[in-house]
Amino acid sequence: MVKQIPNILTFGRFILTVIFLIMILYSPRFYAQGERPFPDFLDIAFILFVVAGLTDMVDGTIARRLGVTSKFGRMMDPLADKVLVCGAFICFALIGEPKLFDFKPLTMTVIQWSVAAIIIAREAYVTILRHIAEARGINFAATVSGKIKMFLQSFAIGTVVIKIAHVQTATWGYWFTTTTFAIMLAVTVFSGLRATQRRSWKKAAGRIPHNSDHPA
Repeated sequence: MVKQIPNILTFGRFILTVIFLIMILYSPRFYAQGERPFPDFLDIAFILFVVAGLTDMVDGTIARRLGVTSKFGRMMDPLADKVLVCGAFICFALIGEPKLFDFKPLTMTVIQWSVAAIIIAREAYVTILRHIAEARGINFAATVSGKIKMFLQSFAIGTVVIKIAHVQTATWGYWFTTTTFAIMLAVTVFSGLRATQRRSWKKAAGRIPHNSDHPA
């Protein structure tokens, strides 16, 4: 049972993700009239989001300490992250958030769906590479750039949630959110492009012999 803890945490993250995304979709009816005092509906959603993120940090560490790292974990753990991140930005686009400056509704719609599309495209691309590599018996675990990307995406999601709940029209909130999104998108694209330069992918693609011991 103890050895199943990492998988239980991963499954729990899926459950928390579904609840969080539903709360995001329902949030407009709570905040249509403006900001709400803490704590309120989205504050609870934010807490669930943070807990989900903490399980992501913990399950891998526990798996390594228990010596139960597996192909299943390497596949499902990033999948849970992708459902959370991609789902959040799709939900934001569906409810028309975040609103920035005095942009017209059509402009904001284009921006919101473009952000979601870039993130989804990156995650789908890297997921395909990971599946190909794992199918060929090659470890395609997360890298530093991927972890930084995940942190920035999570930070951006948290930023939008707090903005909707507490700083809907503050000028500094517009700038903070815009800057956060710009940095997040830049790192997201960079980490996606870096994926094909990884040693593990080069092995999977046959550019490096599987028994090669040369450093990456």
